[in-house]
Amino acid sequence: MAEEGVAQLQLGTFFELYHLPDAYFIRLREEAEQHGIRIASMFTAHRELGGFFRFEPGWEEVARRNYERLIEIGALLGAASVGSNPGALMRDEMARKQEGIARYLRHMQELQCYAYEKGLQRLTIEPMSCLAEPPTLPDEIVHMARTLEAHHREHPRSVPAGFCVDVSHGYADENGAVRHSPVALLETALPYLAEIHLKNTDSLFNSTFGFTEEERRRGIVDVDEVADVLVRNADRLPVEEVTGYLEIGGPKLGRDYSDRQVEGLLRESLQFLVEHFTTSHRPKLARSETR
Repeated sequence: MAEEGVAQLQLGTFFELYHLPDAYFIRLREEAEQHGIRIASMFTAHRELGGFFRFEPGWEEVARRNYERLIEIGALLGAASVGSNPGALMRDEMARKQEGIARYLRHMQELQCYAYEKGLQRLTIEPMSCLAEPPTLPDEIVHMARTLEAHHREHPRSVPAGFCVDVSHGYADENGAVRHSPVALLETALPYLAEIHLKNTDSLFNSTFGFTEEERRRGIVDVDEVADVLVRNADRLPVEEVTGYLEIGGPKLGRDYSDRQVEGLLRESLQFLVEHFTTSHRPKLARSETR
């Protein structure tokens, strides 16, 4: 990251993270700072805080306890924001979707206050590409945002909740018809946008990948278009800067023949994003970063 001129990182979660002692994160922050890197954001990587949408005993309590721990870790790392996708309904419980959304929002309102106590600046939410993982549709995005925005206005000792929009997320229905493009959903979220995930995808938002030359040929995400949308709508954004975090899985990991490809994929994607999504390229945008 330092060699590529990238100075901010969004830390993705891993299973052990919720159980490691505070000292680990203090040391991690110090190591990052030694390289000129700020861990500015945290975000879940495995949909592991989805218990607010599960109705079996114990799931809701575990999600809340772990979300609080995530906030505590973010504070230890000096992160400004901590976020997650809200969660997923089981397909045979779709009729309880509104109940799950209400439960999630109730917890998030309390977590806005908890995050304020711990010194964070914001909680973030990621809109998804599936009706079982709200918010997906424009009205769901707006409803969640307005509910949490109203709570923040009414409770000064709380942090705002905004969106970490993944630019590869759109919505295609059960027949494969695209109902909402990634750009359309980005535009819906603009008044509540805090940061974005920079990721490439195919025409049905199925597989995701980066921005190497080969990946750009088969992907649909136009980074220049995303940046232009942000610039054109700068007066609608609630933040001074929008940081884009590169989010890619890379090749199959844990194999000697593929692990050696990771560095090249990261460097090429970062170099492309630094050129196409930076303050030097577009004055209103922050330099592209990495997750």
